[in-house]
Amino acid sequence: MGRHLLVTLILGFCIALFSSAVAAEIKIGIVDLQKALNESEAGKQAKKDLEEIIKAKQKLIDQKGREIEKLKEEIDKQASVLSEKALRQKQDELDRKMRDYKRFVQDAQDEVKRKEAQLTEEILKELRKVIDEIGKKENFTLILEKVEGVVLYIDETVDITQKVIETYNKKIKKNK
Repeated sequence: MGRHLLVTLILGFCIALFSSAVAAEIKIGIVDLQKALNESEAGKQAKKDLEEIIKAKQKLIDQKGREIEKLKEEIDKQASVLSEKALRQKQDELDRKMRDYKRFVQDAQDEVKRKEAQLTEEILKELRKVIDEIGKKENFTLILEKVEGVVLYIDETVDITQKVIETYNKKIKKNK
């Protein structure tokens, strides 16, 4: 519902611009922010960094999983020879390790999500600055985000996504 309201407002704005006598030239651009995020050098690097974090976390998760499996096998093998008290202690240890494992997995997932959100937000913030610069420099009247399902047709000549990606990549290289 919110997207439809936004589209209606934007269309109203566009109609007002078109009908305005003072609007000599109207220039509209479209940017696919998701594509810019995924295809920019910083976006690719962020994805690579996230994959390394995920691999490291997965390695620890696998290690803890193997420890739990080893303890389960040990309990199964020794169940007939252990006293009831010793068996209960082993089972309690297994239960504790299982809780710790689940908590560790959840914490790892949360950490990855936080890191992804942080990296994404930083890149999107910079992309918006680049879009603003392009808009001012090239006298755009309006630059919209390309959102699937909201806009049914876009003339690809107004899509400035590639220009945004190239400008952003140049800006990043210049700042390094």
